[in-house]
Amino acid sequence: MLLIKENINFVEDNYEYIKHKIKSMSPYRNLEEYNLEITDEVKSRYSSIIAEIGEDVGREGLVKTPERAAKAMLFLTQGYQQDAVEILKGAMFKESYDEMVIIKDIELYSLCEHHMLPFFGKAHIAYIPNGHIVGLSKIPRVVDVFARRLQVQERLTHDILECINNTLKPKGVAVVIEASHMCMMMRGVQKQNSVTTTSGFRGQFEKIETRNEFLKLISSKLS
Repeated sequence: MLLIKENINFVEDNYEYIKHKIKSMSPYRNLEEYNLEITDEVKSRYSSIIAEIGEDVGREGLVKTPERAAKAMLFLTQGYQQDAVEILKGAMFKESYDEMVIIKDIELYSLCEHHMLPFFGKAHIAYIPNGHIVGLSKIPRVVDVFARRLQVQERLTHDILECINNTLKPKGVAVVIEASHMCMMMRGVQKQNSVTTTSGFRGQFEKIETRNEFLKLISSKLS
């Protein structure tokens, strides 16, 4: 009992520190961190939109919708507050390996800047090191930084490509993105099965044989 009481006292005395440490260790630590002033402003705008389309903002199912929508929008656009270059620089290591490094099937979710509807799909990225490699998890993080903004797929591809190329300065970089766009699926032409593919290549990937090797590898399935 004495040990339990001591543990309880320790937790009570160090509650804020423990909470901070748990929060900093969690991969989801950013999900509930919002600027209250900005959130309230966006919430107010969503309330106005809901009222303008003829709904009752005060009814039970919609009372908290403006706040939820505001937080969702801020989460989906948090890439504006993140620095992809610093993410890469924080995990660069000297290494003599100089063959192709591929990270494929990276899930991505973004918002089309034309209608602010989602587009989603996968990114396939490769680079050929030139004296440095980067932690593998940083490539998907770079994808997230640029995807969590108002985007078009073409610019998203270019942003990722140029960030990796300019920061790592590798012998070559390749980026292919395949995505489905809700603005084409649920409105407009309403083509539910259409997929848009964009690509970008720098350095050695501009050579047809290197490019073909990359394209073959991202289309293969390892048994």
